[in-house]
Amino acid sequence: MKYDVAIIGAGVTGSMIARELSMFDVRVCVIEAASDVAAGASRANSGIVHAGYDAKPGSLKAKFNVRGNAMMTQAAADLEVPFDNCGSLVVGFDEDDDASLAVLADHARQNGVDVELIGRERILKMEPMFSPEVRSALYAPTAGIICPFSLTIAAMENAAGNGVDVYFDSPVTAISRECDMYALSAGDRCINARYVINAAGMFADEVSRMAGAEKFEMRPRKGQYVIFDTAMPAKVRNVIFGAPSKKGKGVLFAPTVYGNMLAGPTAEDINDKEDKKTTRSGIGAVLAGASRYVPSIEARYAITTFAGLRSVPSTGDFIIGASRIVPNFINVAGIESPGLTSAPAIAEHIVGILQEIGLSDKRDENAVRTRKAIEVFSEATDERKKELIAMDSRYANVVCRCEYVTEAEIVQSINRPCGARTVDGVKFRTGAGMGRCHGGFCLPRVMDILARERGCDYDEVTKSGAGSYILSGKTKEVRS
Repeated sequence: MKYDVAIIGAGVTGSMIARELSMFDVRVCVIEAASDVAAGASRANSGIVHAGYDAKPGSLKAKFNVRGNAMMTQAAADLEVPFDNCGSLVVGFDEDDDASLAVLADHARQNGVDVELIGRERILKMEPMFSPEVRSALYAPTAGIICPFSLTIAAMENAAGNGVDVYFDSPVTAISRECDMYALSAGDRCINARYVINAAGMFADEVSRMAGAEKFEMRPRKGQYVIFDTAMPAKVRNVIFGAPSKKGKGVLFAPTVYGNMLAGPTAEDINDKEDKKTTRSGIGAVLAGASRYVPSIEARYAITTFAGLRSVPSTGDFIIGASRIVPNFINVAGIESPGLTSAPAIAEHIVGILQEIGLSDKRDENAVRTRKAIEVFSEATDERKKELIAMDSRYANVVCRCEYVTEAEIVQSINRPCGARTVDGVKFRTGAGMGRCHGGFCLPRVMDILARERGCDYDEVTKSGAGSYILSGKTKEVRS
């Protein structure tokens, strides 16, 4: 299998790069070790579209954050991904916090970001449920919230619809160079490509060394989160951050595009690149931190917890650029926060680098920049629901009662370009299983639909890919 470009990693950065490259008349593939897109940090993060005041002026983080923020509204519209330009507040409670906010305001000025320092009266007017102990805040109107896995899935669906090949369950184990081509051992495949883009997230350091390119280190930093029920009264409109201090930035408390609240993350430097376990102490720290902003938060409204790993680069900044050691190899590594915001701008930049070093800039006349989302039945008017059921009777079959997801939506999620292959794949594309019962009711039915649509046996269906089998066999056969 020969390609012009091979992208290693199907996180938000790799997916955005694939989408951007799919606009050109070149052969592109994406190689992913996991069973779906957004399997790493792109799934388990805050979903914040950062304004750009936090990044150090002159850094790559600052450059791509500001440009990515400006691009996000159009990208979300083109991909039909929910995006809310709600704004953010970095809040302070004492004089030391005031000084930290002044530093951030200066960073914002140097980065060209619109911000405003405001006092207690304005804060409480904007956020009535906020603690009266608040003293000051930095208000950034260009910040927002987006669904990180929906953005990643949508970008890859757009890319795949334009002809990009995606290989899942294909960890890259060896990279060699012969003549002007790279040979990549990926799972049970050998893939050849003229150019290689290393967007492997937490494992980007290992991929770079494998290719004989630059040496750097990815250090995992665990962040634990709590998601609250939409019924929780304690809500805010803006994304709330704590002012940076000697103890760190603390946790954030923010709305999601689905109407509920999210709190987190912690920041725990660890050694294990696979450790995504939550802990009692970590979740306790999240709840305590968020309650400082909004004291009326109640733990009983928590519906789930999760943890994600950020790839902290040893360089202290994004690692983006063509290798100076080996030809046609580009590192896109250390894309920690504000990586989600930066992804559209990074993709734009990487295409520019590729074309500078020889990749064709001929446009594909058949490529499109838009992707049609699955229509959400629960959000449709009664009239539209009747129309949908008339077009496809499976809309009348509600599979997930918590989130009101129909069979028709699940079938579409499986059969789209780069469609769902697992129970989690269906969940992240439709919401089936994301409610309070966490799939307790709909799991068997989702499995049945997956088996039917994918043409596999019922017990071959997995939760999230290799090794995550849900069933081991028929009850009577197991007993015997």
